[in-house]
Amino acid sequence: MQHGSDVVEELTADHREVDELFDRIEAVPARGPERRRLLDRLTIELVRHAVAEEQHLYPAVREHVPGGDALVDKEIADHLRIERLLKDLEGMDADDPELNHLFVKLRTEVRAHVQDEEGNLFAQLRTACGPELLDLLGQEARKAKETAPTRPHPGTPSSALASKILSPGLGLVDRVRDFVTGRGE
Repeated sequence: MQHGSDVVEELTADHREVDELFDRIEAVPARGPERRRLLDRLTIELVRHAVAEEQHLYPAVREHVPGGDALVDKEIADHLRIERLLKDLEGMDADDPELNHLFVKLRTEVRAHVQDEEGNLFAQLRTACGPELLDLLGQEARKAKETAPTRPHPGTPSSALASKILSPGLGLVDRVRDFVTGRGE
């Protein structure tokens, strides 16, 4: 999928990729290796996306958008709920009857979060920031996703500084685990 140059275009493209993954997961049999593979891919995309937002988008919203602290606090709370659901899904076998229930909860949480970001937060950020800053944030978000973890870590701090310090190390460990287990191929 084509990603944009500025942060809003980049993150919106991520949202479309996640929507597509949800649709693909719903289209495969409820039990089986393809569903597990797609769930792993979805997890990787959601975690990388959240890291980029927490490191670069949310600090910009706090700094430039009036009332940005409250907006960001709500978005971070959304991320934590989503990350906990991802963690619960991570250890489940594809034939676990609880998996579908958690998948539906995850899809509902993610879609509500995306709708709020795209309908509210992104518009306010575009109004508050010039194109140069939005482009720079887009570059930084893409870089953050390259080294971000690929697995949920709901116990780690979600501040931008903590994320910038911890994410590269967690990302390296996760990618090694992914390689060893064949996950995310």
